[in-house]
Amino acid sequence: MALQIFGTRKCAATRKAERFFKERDIPYQFVDLAEKGISPGELTAIGKAAGADALIDENSKPYRDRGLAHMDFDPEEEILAHPLLLRTPVVRDGPRAVLGDKPTEWKQFAPGS
Repeated sequence: MALQIFGTRKCAATRKAERFFKERDIPYQFVDLAEKGISPGELTAIGKAAGADALIDENSKPYRDRGLAHMDFDPEEEILAHPLLLRTPVVRDGPRAVLGDKPTEWKQFAPGS
């Protein structure tokens, strides 16, 4: 499976992840959450790799706008309905995934690591 980066074009951390992999000539597929969203299977795999508690960005505008801080909810259901709640960028390669701006962890996706 090829490396995937999930995020939005407006997200600075997502652009940073793209730059990180471009500079190292590591091919990737970009998935724009604002346009396409995320499939249930992909979300489940990311949740298993990174932990379901880490999926939602609690500092995001969509999180505040939906008032999720004051609600009980299923993170996966909310993300499938509103993909912009996902912590970005998500860098995924098969069963491995890293959520957020973590260049030191992105290095594990480089060939030979």
